[in-house]
Amino acid sequence: MKVEFWGAAQTVTGSMHLIHWRGKQLLLDCGLYQGKRKEAFKRNRDFPLDPKSIDAVILSHAHIDHSGNLPTLIKRGYRGPIFATDATRDLAVCLLIDAAKIQESDIKYVNKKRKKKNQSSFEPLYVHDDAIQTIRQFHSKNYRESFEPIPHVSVKFHEAGHMLGAAVSEIDLEDENGNVTKLVFSGDIGRSDMPILKDPKTVAGADFVIMEGTYGNRNHPVAEDAKAVLLELAKKTYESKGKLIIPAFSVGRTQEVVYRLNLLKEQGVLPDIPVFVDSPLAVDATTVFRDKEHIECFDEEMIRQIIKQEDDDPLAFDNLHYIRKAEMSIQLNSFKGAAIIISASGMCESGRILHHLKNHVGYKNTTVLFTGYQAPYTLGRRLLDGYDEVRIYGEEVKVRANIEKLQSSSGHADQQGLLDWAKSVAEQGSVSKIALVHCELESGTEFKELLEQNDISAFLPERGESMSLKK
Repeated sequence: MKVEFWGAAQTVTGSMHLIHWRGKQLLLDCGLYQGKRKEAFKRNRDFPLDPKSIDAVILSHAHIDHSGNLPTLIKRGYRGPIFATDATRDLAVCLLIDAAKIQESDIKYVNKKRKKKNQSSFEPLYVHDDAIQTIRQFHSKNYRESFEPIPHVSVKFHEAGHMLGAAVSEIDLEDENGNVTKLVFSGDIGRSDMPILKDPKTVAGADFVIMEGTYGNRNHPVAEDAKAVLLELAKKTYESKGKLIIPAFSVGRTQEVVYRLNLLKEQGVLPDIPVFVDSPLAVDATTVFRDKEHIECFDEEMIRQIIKQEDDDPLAFDNLHYIRKAEMSIQLNSFKGAAIIISASGMCESGRILHHLKNHVGYKNTTVLFTGYQAPYTLGRRLLDGYDEVRIYGEEVKVRANIEKLQSSSGHADQQGLLDWAKSVAEQGSVSKIALVHCELESGTEFKELLEQNDISAFLPERGESMSLKK
């Protein structure tokens, strides 16, 4: 009776934890490891578990570092259920099909280079059909609806506040004597008082906790007024007849930006400037956000916006254009006059954003506004770090654009938010131990020490390490 940690152990990616309970196996998340290309390629293919021995899967949310290796699980023989919230299931349709497309495209590029070197070809990690079969195995559950994924185990989902459909999992494990051990799996914990989503919830009665610690060693900067920043930059762009380019992650960040622009439009202060959302995945994901079937995920402000008779769609307004077709995206590169362009990827490593940057960062009347974390060595990080020149599609491009960053847009709780969440869970239960996952060693170590200063026992599992679930 234990849980093994096979992903997001002393790293922030590839979430995967396996519960062994009374002869059955329950997998929590099955994410893609994302890092240096060679390491990621090897880690994702050297799958550490026997898919056919797993009895059920619990998915905390749809982000690829939590869901992206599910098609590998299915490809290698898993035929059991995948339990998630309704909204997570709908977002997973978009994200997993897109991930399969990327797998196929990337391996095609790799094999082209290997062929020139007379090297053998690789197969994609998984393909479109594997993603479709994965989606067929989803079982959707509501928040706070009790269900039994395997015998003697009962689960309830609670709001995590991280992205649409994200869940904290409350897992009750009944032993042979009828005694119940409560394990809480946080998934990714969101921030309080953010737009669109409800605040993260805690769970009472926990004995053991698996908790994320992404920002365990730092707090977010004091939040600026994001609407005010967007308004100032929109006015500047309108007056200079330039471009405001916003690299944004397709799920979550794009919708937050559009939501804030909609509020400015409703207030009558947004200049008459066209706004383009140029990302097929973002378009698909926004459709899920706009689906009123997922109103249970929204906070009171979002609900008030939805029920307004004059505007029941907070993610749509006059002069907002969602672009899916490639030819329309290409036309946008030669668009004359002022415009706001929101496009993916968020770190500028792939996708349509590269074309927009290549065509516009050389102009002084362009502003690039970053809305999320930019990892080292990415194009986004180089722009933020003030490089005079950057390489895009193999060409050196002069950077004359104004580079800005929106400080208040992270989807993860910071150190104080994580501490508040952990203390609340501990105060409501009899927590024996917290396993800190989804964090680098440095940030995890600092947060572990902070927890212990508050009389909460914690540890940082290594990959393959286990935690006993015996009270």
